Amino acid sequence: MTDLSLPDRQTLMRSELPHVIDAPAPGTPLIEALPGLREQIDARLLTTGAVLFRGFGVDGAAGFRAFAAAFGHPLLNYEFGSTPRSKVTQGVYTSTEYPAHQSIPLHNEQAYTREWPMKIWFYCEIAAPKGGETPIADSRAIYRAVDPATRERFASRGLMYVRNYGNGLDVPWQQVFNTDERAQVEAYCARHGIDYEWKDDGELRTRQRVQGVATHPVTGEAVWFNQAHLFHVSGLAPEMREVLLDAVGEEDLPRNVCYGDGAPIPDAELDAVRAVLDEQKVVFPWLQGDILMLDNMLTAHAREPFSGPRKVVVAMAQGHGSGDLG
Repeated sequence: MTDLSLPDRQTLMRSELPHVIDAPAPGTPLIEALPGLREQIDARLLTTGAVLFRGFGVDGAAGFRAFAAAFGHPLLNYEFGSTPRSKVTQGVYTSTEYPAHQSIPLHNEQAYTREWPMKIWFYCEIAAPKGGETPIADSRAIYRAVDPATRERFASRGLMYVRNYGNGLDVPWQQVFNTDERAQVEAYCARHGIDYEWKDDGELRTRQRVQGVATHPVTGEAVWFNQAHLFHVSGLAPEMREVLLDAVGEEDLPRNVCYGDGAPIPDAELDAVRAVLDEQKVVFPWLQGDILMLDNMLTAHAREPFSGPRKVVVAMAQGHGSGDLG
């Protein structure tokens, strides 16, 4: 593996993540090199789950879009999103627009719903001078490390995500569904098995029962595949949790999650999951021009806090779903 100059060598030794493909010469156009790299990419993506392209010429967001699209699947729109993003060009979006001082925990993209991208790409146009890494982790290793009793409960009972949009507390439903028309929201929910409710104040509440774990459709491996640790009220800072519960009550929290049968998930269970995620996290530094390609089911991703300018854009493709969970 290419030396990533990590300060913590033990972190890298725990994992093969990511597999690095270096340009044969600095600035080699990545789109031109792709045909000769496809066999290596396809193999490594299904084994390590993450491929990092370093030292290639990309030609900005347009070149990044062309590279991602060259894998043969139409790039996906960011629909039913849980975080704010902005469209850069067709099929390319900013990474999650959270304040720079905040970290974003490990997660698989859109694992809180029944449909998600199988492939996701990150392109580092500007690397932050301090921090701003995109940590990754093997979802198979996470699955194996989670307590077996927790795995069984998540697998057999599934999860129910509850979202209350807008009111200055979370992303407005108009942004999440990319429309101002209630009828279009209702049609989307009907197609995707989402229960919806228009509240008296005109805002929207949705509920959706989804998977807690999943099986990769190609490798057949079990993966930890959910965002319960992000949606659950225990993920809030204690003072924020108290303020929100006092202000709106549990039913109107911006987001929360329970088991698929409606039973609450104990805080301690998700605290243990968070500890596993922290143990599995692999951090590497961004260099300007890097592209990271992930199999979204095999590899989770995150974001570290940063200072200074940072620009990382994202593309997704190859939609896949878990089917009807009832």
